[in-house]
Order: sequence, then C-alpha cells, then structure tokens
Amino acid sequence: MAPDPRELDAYIAGRHHRLLRSAYLLCGDPHEADDLVQSTLVKVILARRRIDRIDSLDAYTRRTLYSTFISSRRRLWRREQPYGELPDRAGGAAGDIELGVLVRAALRQLPARQRAVLVLRFWEDLGVAETAQVLGIGQGTVKSHTARALASLRSTLGDALADEMLDEMGAAA
Repeated sequence: MAPDPRELDAYIAGRHHRLLRSAYLLCGDPHEADDLVQSTLVKVILARRRIDRIDSLDAYTRRTLYSTFISSRRRLWRREQPYGELPDRAGGAAGDIELGVLVRAALRQLPARQRAVLVLRFWEDLGVAETAQVLGIGQGTVKSHTARALASLRSTLGDALADEMLDEMGAAA
C-alpha cells in the first residue's frame, strides 16, 4: 500500500522550519541551509515512495539531514564563502547578537562530524544513544566528539564567554 501523500505534505510543512534552523547551525549560511533541507526532503520523499514503511519518519529525516551535511563536507569543493562584514540585525541585546555571531563562527571552525554531534546533542536535545543512532556511530565516538568540540569551543570563545558572564553579573547587581 502506497503512503498517503497528504501525510507526508503535512509532515514536511510542520517540520520544515525546525529542519532549516538545524541546517543553519550546521553550515552557517542561510542559502546553503535551505539547499541542505531541500536535498534532504527530496531524499525523504523518494525513500518514502520506495519503502512501504519507515518506522519513524522524524528519525529518518533527521538522519538524512545530518548524513547529507557530513557527506557534503567530504567533497573537494564547498560553496561556503566568508563574509567581510556582518549584516545589520534588529532585535535582542547587542551582547547577545555579538555572542551568537562568535558562537556560530566557532561552530564553523569545527569538523563537520563534531559540529553535527553538538547540534544534535544541544540544539536538538538528543541523548548520546539517540545521537549515535542518527549519525550511525558508536556512543563512545559521540562522547569523544562532544568533549573535543566543547574543548575547542571553550578555547575559542573563552574570553568572549567570560566577558558575557561579567556583563550579566554587572546587570544583575
């Protein structure tokens, strides 16, 4: 029996924004994130037509997103280009925006698999076992990637995080 296309349409409409946010955290570029989500959804739609039953469409889609991202980083070419100046953005405190820019820049410096582990663990709020399952790696590998990535972020962002915490403490006093 073929899957109901309305069910898949409703799923995509409900999950598109969340997938886009996760993809943006992975690649750091809104256009590349949109391409990543589109590639992922094409793969999911084709697999859904081919496979009678996918146990968890959400888990399958998440795994496809991260696999597509990691495999794109293995290619010899990349479309990511650094920006000379950051665009003006409205909303939020200036410190929050600056810290967000620094965190995203630090994330882009991490290897693709470490970045994927951090996004799954701390953005998607998955546990070690779930992250390992999504990425198809062992739980020990998830733990070591998490530790290495966090250590790298701490060394990169150490001064910025200390300044942010001092600003918050000063505002609370």
